[in-house]
Amino acid sequence: MKLNYKRTILVGFAFFLICAFWQAYDNTIPLILTNKFGMSQTWSGVIMALDNVLALFLLPLFGAISDRSHSKKGRRTPFIVVGTLIAAVALMGLSFVDMAQLNNIKDVSSIDDPAALVTIYEKEKDEILLTPDGVKFTLAEKFTQEEFAAIRSQTQEGEKSLTNPDYTNYVVPARQAYAWQVTAESPVTLVFFVALLLVVLVSMATFRSPAVALMPDVTVKPLRSKANAVINLMGSAGGILVLVLGMVFATASVRNSLMSYTAYFAVIAAIMLTALVIFLLTVREPEWAAQMVQDSVRYGLEDKPAEAEKLAENADVAEPAAGAEPMEAAVPAQPEKKGLSHEEKKSMIFILLSIVLWFFGYNAVTSKYSVYASNILHKDYNLTLIIAQAAAIISYLPVGMIASKVGRKKTIRAGVIMLTVAFGVAAFLRDSSPSLLMNAMFALAGIAWATINVNSFPMVVEMCSESDVGRYTGLYYTASMAAQVATPMLSGLLMDKLGMTVLFPYAAVFSALALVTMHFVHHGDSRPEAKKGLDALEDLDN
Repeated sequence: MKLNYKRTILVGFAFFLICAFWQAYDNTIPLILTNKFGMSQTWSGVIMALDNVLALFLLPLFGAISDRSHSKKGRRTPFIVVGTLIAAVALMGLSFVDMAQLNNIKDVSSIDDPAALVTIYEKEKDEILLTPDGVKFTLAEKFTQEEFAAIRSQTQEGEKSLTNPDYTNYVVPARQAYAWQVTAESPVTLVFFVALLLVVLVSMATFRSPAVALMPDVTVKPLRSKANAVINLMGSAGGILVLVLGMVFATASVRNSLMSYTAYFAVIAAIMLTALVIFLLTVREPEWAAQMVQDSVRYGLEDKPAEAEKLAENADVAEPAAGAEPMEAAVPAQPEKKGLSHEEKKSMIFILLSIVLWFFGYNAVTSKYSVYASNILHKDYNLTLIIAQAAAIISYLPVGMIASKVGRKKTIRAGVIMLTVAFGVAAFLRDSSPSLLMNAMFALAGIAWATINVNSFPMVVEMCSESDVGRYTGLYYTASMAAQVATPMLSGLLMDKLGMTVLFPYAAVFSALALVTMHFVHHGDSRPEAKKGLDALEDLDN
């Protein structure tokens, strides 16, 4: 038996729309919070961590609910449909609240007018501000009123080549201080914005677990690593599409720091709905899940063939499809330790700690890079992130093949080394550095992340029995989500206290620590019998 790539790609449209949404969310929401509401990096990080806090509770909950659902469309599809529809509508609602805040800060939104800068100067000239490099200053110490007002026009003239650093270092903090003053005096708009964010995040959480669980529902166990690579390819395609749109709408441009996101969010919502329509027209979840169960029984992949056959019969009459583990995407986070030896438990602890550490580094960069690129590099962040995504896409399938030859642990360690090098070199790059060098580092980071991501989840579930795969999958997601809750807040706090340039050293340190913890992982590599089983299935297909 060989992987049905067409079927896997169609199932991957659910992950495609999920990644398209998160790419847009991670790139634009931090800019809205800092530029329009005037939030500090610390509080922006708190807001950006909300989705991960909710995920800790909602992913296991909705994963378990979908596992017990009874629908003619299957166990997972109804959640994907309802969650996507609500998220798309709420996303458009966010754009309208964003417009309301623009109206609230109309004095600063006319920043192209030097008179607006004069107004800001008079209000904020004696306030202590912080440059992205962590230097305290007041406007009155740096500029006269006329010099301050002239900075923007100089920026406009040179924007095609290089943004005026004075604008980034002095005008932007003053503008954000003014925006925060307006927000603090009338916080109603911010309350509405956060409330709608919660609606969006909850709706996305309702179907993330079901969407991920659908792949193992319709794929026999020996082929799930290959299928996981294809699913990741679909997700990366969704992310790249959104990054291209970011370039079209110039969301990273300094002149658009106070732009309206209504049209941009409308296109994102349309992409999500289009992917949903393709998914609904092509994916036959109950039929494909039943076929997976029958194939598992036929090739002796199930521990209890008689029970699996019974489940397959139920699936044929549109009952919940079974045959994969009851929940492969998210279940209660406590693993069942029975069956693990002392050494296996030690390896499990260290692989989970490694997951926490590399997510600490990687997620800090993904959640803060749009702000970092605008303020430190004075460059469009979209192109750089597209390069990282493209590098990951090219790497997914080769990485799976390499891991099957040399082992998952060695492959992951190589990925962690590449990630550490990429972040370490990026820490020394500034606006005067060649753009090609930063792009090369992000390409290396994309390859590294693909190397880690494709192999880490299979390494966790390899250590458990077949009946416990769902439990250990929940533990994997708990580790990754816990890191993604903490790192935006911690990195944001350090960026506020020490300056924005701390971002990449921070990421490099945590990546290096993950390399240390991976040294103590001695279990979870590919089992020889699993490889033989796959070879045997492929022989049967030939």
